Amino acid sequence: MKIEVRGAPNYYACEAGILNTLPDILANHGLRNPLLLTGKNSWNAAKSFFPKGINARHETYSGECSIEEIERIGRLIQNEGHDAIIAIGGGKVLDLAKAAGDLISVPFILIPTLAATCAAWTPLSVIYDNDGRFLYYSIFKGSALAVLVEPAILAASPPAYLRAGIGDTLAKWYEADALLRQVENWTVPMQIAREAALLCKTNLLAFGQQALDAAETATITPELVKVCETIIMAGGMVGGFGDRFGRIAGAHSIHNALTHLPESHQHLHGDKVAYGILVQLMLEGRKVEVLELLPFYKKTGLPYSLKNLGILSTESAAEVIAANALVSNESIHLLDIPLTPEILVSSILELELMVGE
Repeated sequence: MKIEVRGAPNYYACEAGILNTLPDILANHGLRNPLLLTGKNSWNAAKSFFPKGINARHETYSGECSIEEIERIGRLIQNEGHDAIIAIGGGKVLDLAKAAGDLISVPFILIPTLAATCAAWTPLSVIYDNDGRFLYYSIFKGSALAVLVEPAILAASPPAYLRAGIGDTLAKWYEADALLRQVENWTVPMQIAREAALLCKTNLLAFGQQALDAAETATITPELVKVCETIIMAGGMVGGFGDRFGRIAGAHSIHNALTHLPESHQHLHGDKVAYGILVQLMLEGRKVEVLELLPFYKKTGLPYSLKNLGILSTESAAEVIAANALVSNESIHLLDIPLTPEILVSSILELELMVGE
């Protein structure tokens, strides 16, 4: 049972003022001409923390981690002779840097401005088309040279992104658990992945609301830092050690299918994944767990129904979700349960009835 372990970036640090170490990191690795890749909002959030004296061309990404944008950044790196990428931003900026770095074989340093996903940790990227529709995942041959987390940047970010990160990372447990239950004798990397996934669930349910409260006032608290590191580090370790047994299953397939509904585009990735957790549990016949999670969802503002997501035509939406979630290459098929469009539509509509106000 072969799995590939890519457990961590080369170097990770989460502490106040950590970006001031960037010049030394570059110098220690002989990097003299990095490309600084950001989004507009992410640069505004981070520029006051960025050290002076780094000679880097600053490039703003287009807004999507698409094939076209990956190739554009790759050509820029080649044409300008850049020897590294420093990426500052949310998941799409970081995914773009990883994909372009892998394409051109240059190291990348990742600085997250949001705790919305584990994108800073994982050696993979989610690829979308230029209209924001999910296409596929790419897994790369190498991890980040360094991941640097400045708590003050994350504390000042919009709380909605932290909530989405909580939703996305909560799925680590439910998806990894569903995959690992199918394996009789876990290897040590699988055990590490499962423990990391359980840590995700434990920390988020215990401290998630306190972290969101702190984020509302941009206050750095132990709970906020713990939740941010859970999302970035523990979340990334699940797939990093578990490989295909620790990555994605039903919840993410539901997210991917939701991207085909225009009403869902206003919602963040992790919000849609959080809804997908509940659909996956319904498919698995674990309705009691849905009801156990419901108070946490309501307290934190995570969506627990199509209507919560602003999708009012539930029956037609359920059919669109089923058609797209069940395409042959989707991860929902990794669940060890019978799956048909009828079963999935029925589970979605039953969830609407169960959680209805």
